[in-house]
Amino acid sequence: MTGVPEPGAESVAVVPEPEAGAAGPSPESDREGVLPSPESEFESGFESGPGSGPEPVVRPPELEAERLARMALTRVVEPGTAAVGRWLRAHSAVELVELLRRGDTHRELRIDQYRLGVLGQRLALTDPAADLARVQALGGRFLAPADAEWPSQLADLADVAPIGLWVLGTGSLRLLALRSVAVVGARSCTSYGAHVATELAAALAERGWVVCSGAAYGVDAAAHRGALAVGGMTVAVLACGVDVCYPQGNSGLIRRIAEQGQLVSELPPGERPNRFRFVLRNRVLAALTRGTVVVEAAPRSGALSTARRALELNRHTMGVCGPVTSELSAGVHTLIRGGGATLVTDAAEVIEQIGAIGSDLAPPARADPRPRDLLRPAAAQVLEAIPLGGVGAPVSTLALRTALPAEQVLKQLYELCSLGFVQRAGSHWRVIR
Repeated sequence: MTGVPEPGAESVAVVPEPEAGAAGPSPESDREGVLPSPESEFESGFESGPGSGPEPVVRPPELEAERLARMALTRVVEPGTAAVGRWLRAHSAVELVELLRRGDTHRELRIDQYRLGVLGQRLALTDPAADLARVQALGGRFLAPADAEWPSQLADLADVAPIGLWVLGTGSLRLLALRSVAVVGARSCTSYGAHVATELAAALAERGWVVCSGAAYGVDAAAHRGALAVGGMTVAVLACGVDVCYPQGNSGLIRRIAEQGQLVSELPPGERPNRFRFVLRNRVLAALTRGTVVVEAAPRSGALSTARRALELNRHTMGVCGPVTSELSAGVHTLIRGGGATLVTDAAEVIEQIGAIGSDLAPPARADPRPRDLLRPAAAQVLEAIPLGGVGAPVSTLALRTALPAEQVLKQLYELCSLGFVQRAGSHWRVIR
């Protein structure tokens, strides 16, 4: 159902909530959609207990009010709502919440009156303090742009930057993001894609890089597991609340990430994913990291939206070549062929792209020379003239074949004999296999 906009107002469509796994069009960067989905019916994948949350941080009243207002907005509007982003770049979240309560935002935000009424109803049902307590009980926290832990590179998203981030896990997200790389790809990946993602993530983690992905099936899960397997740090950017294990088949993996790494989401606790939230999640994944590697992706894969976002944000974009007969590699090949991504084959080449200039260069790829390749031209010429098999050939025959003097041929033969290439049998010389 869509409300009728007032003259001159921007229309904000109500997006119906499809199934999470369905494919859908990528929203534009200035998407004006609002209204999150109804309260999640998913069961939480985490258990809370007394004393399991972090110690509360004492903040000035005005800063705490701003944080609570941003928490409320994460439940009222969808991630990436450009109208809200434009307001928050010039004004405070507290002022925006007050306008929503009074119903004055149709002029300030250019939102139609029907939408304004729905937003007000949503706001009346929010309880940001309860949401915060729910996440803190799991050991999590809420980050706002004014916090020291906030990754400053998210400002590159401008009007569609996150209102705030719900985080579950230890460590500073800002410091982790300074040396991070996104590894993404197809959910229904091949065994080749899973192997490459696992090995690549493990090698990156062993070199001190934080591996980021979306905790989905396929390449995402393989990348997280690769980093965890070597005791590395990994961050999962979710399209649901940090207390929701989605997909259910990755519940164990998501719990391990919460313990050893971090879970990050724009959505408040209890919120479940839909197809639009997956696409919107990708912009945060691209902005948070220094580069994005696409391991496998079909032409319409959602992983390519992360690569496109990375390109728009001037982040390094890389792709792993796959079999030319595989549809799951066709999207990556098109990205590379069009100049949108750099071809990489291992962690060293990825680090060369995203690491320090001149310091993190990958070793040149070259084949080790064989002993025969190191022979001088005259010796190599004589060796090639000796017939393989049989009794070999005498010096006179070799001199005729090489057009070299017999004494020079004899000298080269003895050098080749010393090096183990040939042996003498009477008057003949033959090759040692």
